[in-house]
Amino acid sequence: MNTITRIAATVLAASAATAVVAGTATSAHAAGSRTTVTIQAEGTDLSGFVTSSNPACVEGRKVIVIKQVGSRGGGDDVKFASDTADSDGSWNTGNTGTEGFFYAKVKATTTCARDLSPTVQAVR
Repeated sequence: MNTITRIAATVLAASAATAVVAGTATSAHAAGSRTTVTIQAEGTDLSGFVTSSNPACVEGRKVIVIKQVGSRGGGDDVKFASDTADSDGSWNTGNTGTEGFFYAKVKATTTCARDLSPTVQAVR
């Protein structure tokens, strides 16, 4: 293989690798329909809504309620409760009896994007 052929092969391989990485990043970013999850605290009753322009991303969507321990996302937050969104997108844990800081999460699916709510404080 002469020098020009080796250079051309190297450039072609680098271009192909770049295209694969760029394509993967685009696919990961385009995870699906935008989804929003909200949370509110009334005393220690936690509830909220899941909304999306895609109805398949709302009804039956699992909402995970996470108790914040220390700084949010610091690796020590714990799964606290979960519920499934109704047809109107509403979800509710009922009265947990637990004070603290909480946020809600919906995981990405093949057609729906993930989301995290802002943190709320539950107090008695």
